[in-house]
Amino acid sequence: MRAMQFARPAPIEENPLKETRLPAPAPGPGQALLEVRACGVCRTDLHIVEGDVSAPRLPLTPGHQVVGVVKALGAGAAGLQPGQRVGVPWLYAACGQCEHCRAGRENLCEQARFTGLDADGGFAEILLAEADFVLPLPDSFSDEQAAPLLCAGVIGYRALRLAEVQPGERVGLYGFGASAHLALQVAHHWGCEAAVFTRAAAHRRHAEELGAVWVGAAEDAPPWPLDRSVIFAPAGGLVPQALARLRPGGTLAVNAIHMSDIPAMPYRLLYGERTLRSVTNLTRRDGREFLALAAEIPLQPRVTLYPLEEANRALQDLKYSRVIGEAVLVMGGKT
Repeated sequence: MRAMQFARPAPIEENPLKETRLPAPAPGPGQALLEVRACGVCRTDLHIVEGDVSAPRLPLTPGHQVVGVVKALGAGAAGLQPGQRVGVPWLYAACGQCEHCRAGRENLCEQARFTGLDADGGFAEILLAEADFVLPLPDSFSDEQAAPLLCAGVIGYRALRLAEVQPGERVGLYGFGASAHLALQVAHHWGCEAAVFTRAAAHRRHAEELGAVWVGAAEDAPPWPLDRSVIFAPAGGLVPQALARLRPGGTLAVNAIHMSDIPAMPYRLLYGERTLRSVTNLTRRDGREFLALAAEIPLQPRVTLYPLEEANRALQDLKYSRVIGEAVLVMGGKT
């Protein structure tokens, strides 16, 4: 099988991902062997390849928004059938025994493992997954459209929930990439007015097309205070700017696995019972709830397709904001 792997972290401009031929693995107990059809390209993949997020082992195949078809099942793998189309998200596995897992917060499990970080991911033609952690996919989405739902979509949904967004509220979205363009559609479905903060002219146009009622730069002021906001860009300097636009009692959720330092800021920005919280990973429940909602709305993911062997270029385009929506790798040269 073909896979795009890196042996050492390096700037993506150096093309660290190399096409590698590997033997097809066999599924172990509780595992599913998947033939990969598509894999979304996430900023977390960029952080891993460039070394901002340390990989526990190398070489490694990134990718954690995987759409595939079940080819074989290991002993004890229940709930799946050969030929079934499924999705593999960021959360690869959790212990199931700790206090977090027992409380439904498996996203905080200290023994959690993550796809494309602790286990080889979907920048490959074949993938091993833990059967208990794969997600059945709605038939209404193509392979390419389903891929962004598995991280950009699910984590954006969790961010809106942790920001405590209520129907009809005014919501700010900072950064307008793969996750925010899906979160905006969810917020619009809930009857919310969305303000989008982004510098790129193409991203501003896209936000307006999807129903944003105001767009501007982070230093700009929308015409009204915001009830809730979510930061999607990995820039700590946005935190005080976002808090300054938040009404008393509002919530700011930071949706980033890696972020530059938050600068010192006056206490008055947080005062007024404003809440600042991080968003950490996702749960299987998030995935099931969001995928059902995505089909109900229905969401319209915007994707740019790349062949597997152009994974470096896809990550470069992501780094320099040249992608509208989400970059998606497709197998078999389909673009």
